Amino acid sequence: MRALTLALSAAVLAAASPALAQNAPNAAPPGAGGDVADNNRITIGIGAATLPDYEGANSNTITPGAVAIGVVGGHDFFTRGTQLYVNLLKTQPGPVLNYELGVIGALRFQRTNKVDNLQVRALGELDTAYEVGGYAGVSKTGVITSEYDTLTARVAYVHDVSSTHDSYVITPQINYTTPLSIRTLVSLGASADYVGKGYGRTYFGVSPIGTRLSGLRTYDINDSGFKNVNVSFFVLQSLSGDIRRGLGVGAGVLYGKMLGKYKNSPLVRDVGDSDQIAAAAGLTYTF
Repeated sequence: MRALTLALSAAVLAAASPALAQNAPNAAPPGAGGDVADNNRITIGIGAATLPDYEGANSNTITPGAVAIGVVGGHDFFTRGTQLYVNLLKTQPGPVLNYELGVIGALRFQRTNKVDNLQVRALGELDTAYEVGGYAGVSKTGVITSEYDTLTARVAYVHDVSSTHDSYVITPQINYTTPLSIRTLVSLGASADYVGKGYGRTYFGVSPIGTRLSGLRTYDINDSGFKNVNVSFFVLQSLSGDIRRGLGVGAGVLYGKMLGKYKNSPLVRDVGDSDQIAAAAGLTYTF
């Protein structure tokens, strides 16, 4: 079910959510007495992406997927890969400062199916990791280009509750989103992952038994650290004439770089690649 990891829609819509939600054409200003239901807005997306076969792989897999994002009752939500973010604080419309404090539920499908590389495949398939956590952040609408561009910074934390890697991931994120017109939206983003020892050992380590099975050198990770950094660029183009409603199409690219002890893992250095590239395209519908 790696279909749920649609990179394009997740990143485009997550970055675009403040602009789409706060600047809805029928959004009532705070205290105006408008019906909160009038500010509800949901976007769904489907598409396809080419993603690394596993973290640190030197080959990609074409993957279909789906995503959803929106604001309901003033609370925004969005998916980011296989993670669902729900903001417990209400989002205020217009060029204002908004705060985020929310919860996250996630599934991690890392090497849960057969991978292309035979040596990595010999290490065996891993169980799906079920993760829960939370996030905090701040976004400002009306920053540089107009009263509709949005700068968002947040930090997310999730922990495995299924004992697959029995560890945590901390992800600082920053996104800048601006509409070029009523039809076109662009987004720039950057993020990094800081992972616990259990994560590194599960996904990047090779035990002595694993060495005998795969021929990869034995490798252990004994502490936590920054696993990777990512930068992304995405474009969302309306097909209905307005990015706030109707059909749209998006495309984008993401570049990631493996770091430190994770880059030196035999799964990356010996049979993989520390440079990771994902690209995607998909359709969206906003209502």
